[in-house]
Amino acid sequence: MELAVYNIKGEDTGRKVTLSDAIFGLEVNEHVMYLDVKQYLANQRQGTHKSKQRNEINRTTKKLKKQKGTGGARAGSMKSGVFVGGGRIFGPQPRDYGFKLNKKTKRVARLSALSSLAKDGKISLVETISLNAPRTKDFVAILDGLKLNNGKKTMLVTGEVNKNVVLSARNLQKVTVSTPVGLNTHDLLNTDTLLIAEDGLKSLVELYSTAE
Repeated sequence: MELAVYNIKGEDTGRKVTLSDAIFGLEVNEHVMYLDVKQYLANQRQGTHKSKQRNEINRTTKKLKKQKGTGGARAGSMKSGVFVGGGRIFGPQPRDYGFKLNKKTKRVARLSALSSLAKDGKISLVETISLNAPRTKDFVAILDGLKLNNGKKTMLVTGEVNKNVVLSARNLQKVTVSTPVGLNTHDLLNTDTLLIAEDGLKSLVELYSTAE
């Protein structure tokens, strides 16, 4: 697949780049993408939920009434979960929701996400973006030139962390900036346009050509 390279003003530079089929032309594996997204979302959960069990309730343990002869169910403590204010039966306890996922599975998932974006025509190439100072207005001008300031989600991939670019895009709700190392399946599938800078594409190819 060939894509035209645009400058930051949105003008066609006349150059074209052929995307590697080993990264952008693979058969999409939806199941491994599901697993990778599931693990990502599971890792976002803090798991700090907690309810008190009956051994943590500060109440008397004196038997409420005699065992037999009252016509009602036997009851031994106000800490029981059947009473209002008692401990919660089978309540939530702190836990880790994360689970293991093989590196090769994650790699296939992210390559599948990249191939899916390429197949749907959601990838654009731009020259390396650099800003002299962090200024959101300048970054918005770049998006306007590329016709990407349309209210849809855009992810910019740069070769390395550019502090000025990151700070300039930080206030834009629909824009995220990442490096190839920081890409994950969830964010790739959650974007409308994947804008890849030339240095970002070079780093992306190097990353996945050396990965096992």
